[in-house]
Amino acid sequence: MFKYNVRGENIEVTAAIRDYAEKKLGKLERYFTNVPEATAHVNLKVYSDKTAKVEVTIPLPYLVLRAEETSIDLYGSIDLVVDKLERQVRKYKTKINRKSREKGFGPSTDLSALEEQVDENNGQLEIVRTKRISLKPMDSEEAVLQMNMLGHNFFIFEDAITNGTSIVYRRKDGKYGLIETDID
Repeated sequence: MFKYNVRGENIEVTAAIRDYAEKKLGKLERYFTNVPEATAHVNLKVYSDKTAKVEVTIPLPYLVLRAEETSIDLYGSIDLVVDKLERQVRKYKTKINRKSREKGFGPSTDLSALEEQVDENNGQLEIVRTKRISLKPMDSEEAVLQMNMLGHNFFIFEDAITNGTSIVYRRKDGKYGLIETDID
């Protein structure tokens, strides 16, 4: 059974909101016969333009389920997030079922059993393409320009200032993010 950690930003999490989120997220448990001990982290945000964003992260032993949705209705956002998480679980389950058929395992409908099958294969995922790149020293603005010229969603580069490896990426909101690595 999932445990729930429900937090609110700019909103008081009432018992009704908490119950609704827990009830809806509880629907995901049907995909597991042995429901793993996991904490569903639910973050509710309400913005000044009256939109509501719901972010859910559920770390599982072999998979991290994560989704976020924004709409004009908090309850609607919760519904949309649960739908997105269900699609993720079904997609993962289909992928594992296909792998198990290829490897000669019988079909399984329980996600926990499918995860065990992956574990028996040493968790091997097939890498179908390998690409080798040379990192060029540049600043983050130049990296964003390079990314856009290539039409990619991310770009890896050597930061000219820190000499560390960094990644710029395009966010869903159209803005850009930067990931910097620590060299220990």
